[in-house]
Amino acid sequence: MRRAVRTEAAPPAIGPYSQAVAAQDWVFLSGQIPLDPKTGELVAGSIERETEQVMHNLGAVLAAAGADFDAVVKTTIYLTDLQDFSAVNAVYERHFGAEPPARATVQVSALPRGARVEIDAIARVNQT
Repeated sequence: MRRAVRTEAAPPAIGPYSQAVAAQDWVFLSGQIPLDPKTGELVAGSIERETEQVMHNLGAVLAAAGADFDAVVKTTIYLTDLQDFSAVNAVYERHFGAEPPARATVQVSALPRGARVEIDAIARVNQT
């Protein structure tokens, strides 16, 4: 059995998908781009600012699923320019700390709404 996870603290999906889907002890988070959930607009400024908004959005969806960053086991980062790799890592590390999840990072030709970074995640909740 699966259920959609929704929260107004993160931007709504901009297509026919859920912010996340919970299935048993797992939560699969759709990719988040740096949209401000209050305005629906892409945040302007540095790649660090964009990444911080993405992490805020992921955190909000995790919270709605009853999880937090400690529950994340895998992420994928999509960048339009791998030159941003170090700057994105600095923001990412602040949220995951000393024991970050497994991860892949790939460069893509474009992201929705002109974003420069998108991150999706898989988390395990109800761990004993």
